[in-house]
Parts: sequence; structure tokens; C-alpha cells
Amino acid sequence: MSDPYGPTTPSKVVHLFPGQGDFSLSPLVRLLPDAGTLARSVAEVFEEADSVAAEFDVVPIGPRLLGARPPSAGGLAAEAPGTVQLALFGVSLAVHRALEADGCRADRLLAVSFGEIPALTAAGCCSVADGARLACRLGQLLTGHGGGMTLLAAGLSATRRLLDVGGAGAASVVVACVNHEAETVVSGPLDGLAVVERLAARAGVEARRLRLPFMSHHPELAREAGAFAHYARRLRLTAPSRPVHSVVAGRAYRPQDDLPRALSACLVRSFSLPAVLGAALSGAGPVVEAGTGGSLANSVRVIDPGRRASAPVAEGRWPGATADRTPPPACAPRAGGPPKRGPAAGPGPGRKRFPATTVTGRRA
Repeated sequence: MSDPYGPTTPSKVVHLFPGQGDFSLSPLVRLLPDAGTLARSVAEVFEEADSVAAEFDVVPIGPRLLGARPPSAGGLAAEAPGTVQLALFGVSLAVHRALEADGCRADRLLAVSFGEIPALTAAGCCSVADGARLACRLGQLLTGHGGGMTLLAAGLSATRRLLDVGGAGAASVVVACVNHEAETVVSGPLDGLAVVERLAARAGVEARRLRLPFMSHHPELAREAGAFAHYARRLRLTAPSRPVHSVVAGRAYRPQDDLPRALSACLVRSFSLPAVLGAALSGAGPVVEAGTGGSLANSVRVIDPGRRASAPVAEGRWPGATADRTPPPACAPRAGGPPKRGPAAGPGPGRKRFPATTVTGRRA
């Protein structure tokens, strides 16, 4: 048996597990009638995940998602804390499982923040029920703190200059994550974010408040991080059976790692995707997003233009779908190659704008 922590065989597939920001149910709902493997995977995962929903006063997701009138992510956000997180957890795990069932097996997993929960579950670190418990509990803890996050069409240096100019008004706002050279997310109290957004508008930098009712990757969440680690220790977490690369930790997890502590670090630590992506994808081939959005795959394309990256759910191109059109394999490059980078991805005068492919590009 090969060592799951050793070097990865070249040209193997990597599944990307995104964070909470880039999540929508509508792309998934559109695919389900024509993608039988995906629909079965959703049913199977939520049969297990929904078994713990009542512990958190959450209404089960699976029957609604597969029913005649599926909910929207926005609708779920109005329900009990933990509802959206349970949905995101289950959907990400279901997409991953369906991809593998349809021939797109992952040699390693790359996880961003919240995405570590479904990724570690996929790697056999915990049961689906316990992964769902982690997702719901995290949603409760984050929602209880408040604050928010803002996506800026600016690199790290330009973002730091905005925070410096903000002075005392932006003192509690921090850089949460760098998605690529022209996209950064800041996190903090709502009044501080408002200051940064006004300064960005004056500087001609597009700013978009994320539809998340909480901050993340912020040192003020130390208490919540401690509570989450304490909760995670009540569950049975074991070493991953295949490599799981944490963007927040900046490396693949090892058998001896303290996973409850590592998961809780995602609440308080910032990360830079460009800084860790090279090592995470060393020797790998195509990357495929195991979620409903495409912003993580897009960031990979911006950082590594030669890398084949796809987001089959967001792109509506599932392998083996029974729709009239015949979609390419999820692990194959997109038709016509990677999309061109928008104005925000390169130098140039004038107002910076988000690339068209990252309208909902958010990760937390």
C-alpha cells in the first residue's frame, strides 16, 4: 500500500474544497435532474448528515434539496445558525463523491478554511455524522460573534495601504485571505468594514461586502476557536487516508497533527493562496472544484495559468449527464482553455474590477 503522506504521483487529480463564501444551490439544483450519480450522492450523504440536524435545531436539508421546491442558499441563511454550514458540508462531500464515482478520483485534496471539514471527512478522518456536527457547531459559533467580510479587487500591498489610511476607524479590520494577486478579503467589525469600503471607492478599487453574517480569519475569534476545538475533541478524528493539504496550515496534514486545534485555527489565522498553492499542487495534474461555485478554481487559473482547473457544478458540465448536450469529463480542461483574466488580474490604469468569473468569488 502506498504512503498517503509521501510524494504524489505526477498528473494526478486534486479536488478543491472551497470555504463558505462561494456557495449557491441553484447550479446544483439545475444539474440534479440530468446527473444521476450526483443526485444519488446528494441523497446518500444527506441521509447521514441530516441524522444530526435536530441536535442543532436545524431542519434536514436532503429531502428539501431533492424535492419539488428546493431552497436557495439565501433562504437557508434565514434559518437556524448552522443550516447553511450543514448544506455546504453535505453538498461539497456529495460533489466529491460523485466526481469519484464518475471516474474523476482525487489523488489529494486541497481545502480552504471551512472546506477542511468536508475534505477531512472525505479522507476518512471522521464519519459523515461527525463532520456534519462540526459544520453545524462552527456555524453556531461564527454567527454568534457577528462582524463581516469584504472582498477587494486589490492585491495585498494595496489592501494594506487602505487599512493604513483608515487609521483608527479601520484598526480592527484585518487581512483575512489573499485569493490571488488582485483579490483580497478583509475581515472585521461592520463599522470598520464600512470605513475600508469608502476608502476603496475613493481609490477606484471595487469592494463587495460578502453575504456572510460574521467575520472569520480574525484574532477576535480566539474564544470561538477555543470553543470549537473543545467541541471537536469530543468527536473521533483520525489521520487522513489520503493527503489533505490545508491552505490555512500551509501544508498537508500529518498523522500526528492535532486536527481539532488545526480546524479551530481556521477561525483566527489568515492565509495566502498564492503563497501555498505551488507546494500544494506540486507534481499534480488537473484540479476540480468540489463545490457549487467556481471562484477557487478561478483563483488557481489566475495564479497558475497553465494549470487545468474546472468547476463542473458551476459550469453546468457534469460527466455522464443525460442532458442533450454532451459535457466534457470534469477532469478535462475547459473548452478553449482557461478563461482570460479580467482587468483586476493585471496592471493597468483606471478602476479595478473583479474578473467576470468571480462575481461571487468569496472564501471564508
